[in-house]
Amino acid sequence: MERKRKQADGAKEATRVTDHLQQRKENGQSENFSRHCKLCDDTSWIEVRVDKRTCAYRCECYTKSQSDKNDGWKEAGLTLESSKLNFKNFEPWNPKILDMKDMATKYYQAFDKIKNTRQNSIILCGNSGCGKTHLCIAIANNLMKKKKKVIYMPYRDVIISIKQNMLDAEAYSITLNKYKKVEVLLIDDLFKGQITKSDVNIMFEIINYRYMNNLPMIISTELTIKKLIDIDEAVASRIYEMIKDYTVEILGMENNYRFKDI
Repeated sequence: MERKRKQADGAKEATRVTDHLQQRKENGQSENFSRHCKLCDDTSWIEVRVDKRTCAYRCECYTKSQSDKNDGWKEAGLTLESSKLNFKNFEPWNPKILDMKDMATKYYQAFDKIKNTRQNSIILCGNSGCGKTHLCIAIANNLMKKKKKVIYMPYRDVIISIKQNMLDAEAYSITLNKYKKVEVLLIDDLFKGQITKSDVNIMFEIINYRYMNNLPMIISTELTIKKLIDIDEAVASRIYEMIKDYTVEILGMENNYRFKDI
């Protein structure tokens, strides 16, 4: 149903654009002096006649300009606050945390060379509060500035949402493809909380597709590689093959920023 609705909306939009161009032509406005968009004359609005009324809707150039302006963080599913996370404002408070930052930076710097290879992903493993999410999002923000398409996947929230759509085959497929096929996938807090067989199956479907197609992943988790293997060897082995050049494991309360003054 969702796909049909989008197709119908797309058809209506195309008709509106066609009618608008025809209207411009009939009014002798086929030529203009627009620097960027000939459809809206750089106003970002297109006027159409509907039931003898003049209506306006946003031109497609507006959506593109907004995406360029925010470096893609809205489309990635990030918030304004998380869009400000970067390497510069991450301050390591001990040598292990500095090593993790160095690995994240190293991965970002190597990304263009490794993005199409089997070992093109990174995993930051560690207890809560060690800064792994900050660094993963910092990598993503930097990639988006280079116009890479990134989707942020907060594991727990997305798993719940996907399972709620399981009875709707079309919605389930559309949602899964969003995470399977995006250029770069950021999985935050992989396997956090209680894990069911259904959770594992969903993650296998996403990760296996990305593994088979050499699509990069940026992963944060509170689990070690060994614990990931204990949960599911098939999922963990594919992750490991993709991240073994860029893996960090940090354990211990002393690495939790929230406890650093204790």
